[in-house]
Amino acid sequence: MNSITTETAKQTISGLTLMTMFTLVWAGIAFYGFNGLPYEWLLSIFVIPCIGFVYYIFLIRRIAPTLPVSDAPVNEAEVKKKEKWFMIICAGEGIGIFLAVNIVVNLHHPELQVPAIALAVGLHFFPLAKVFERKMDYYIGAWSTLIAVLAIMFTLNHVLNKMPMIVFTGVGLALATTCYGINMILKARRVIS
Repeated sequence: MNSITTETAKQTISGLTLMTMFTLVWAGIAFYGFNGLPYEWLLSIFVIPCIGFVYYIFLIRRIAPTLPVSDAPVNEAEVKKKEKWFMIICAGEGIGIFLAVNIVVNLHHPELQVPAIALAVGLHFFPLAKVFERKMDYYIGAWSTLIAVLAIMFTLNHVLNKMPMIVFTGVGLALATTCYGINMILKARRVIS
């Protein structure tokens, strides 16, 4: 990719919007886990990259009209196929979250709901990586899945109780979404300049 096009600008804006939302959601979950402890203010560190994401969303949106339209031939069938698989994977993630939460509750471990959700989130990155041919999705998926599995293991083995486990999971996934957003910005900066 030698230059950014209107199509890649739209994709970057969409991706950064999602990473901003999910970083704040996972940091918020970690904040809940701190439950009034004196170190909860440390989570404000996640606001800094989110401000950067929003800055780049507006910057790219501002320059998007001046960008060239991709001159590569568009395979409409391939685009529709990828969009279809994206929707299927996202629906699968939603179903996975629903099932994961219900499984841990029915196994009498409701404290594992947050890492169960994180596990479904982590696993959904693997098919996304294949569909969109993005290595970053494999890394984020592996990290998120590892955090979820460790949170479950630490809780079941009484290494962490509920609230520290929620902090562990929330921070772990907020780091994942932050790294993904930073990766998007770095790619956009390389081609914008």
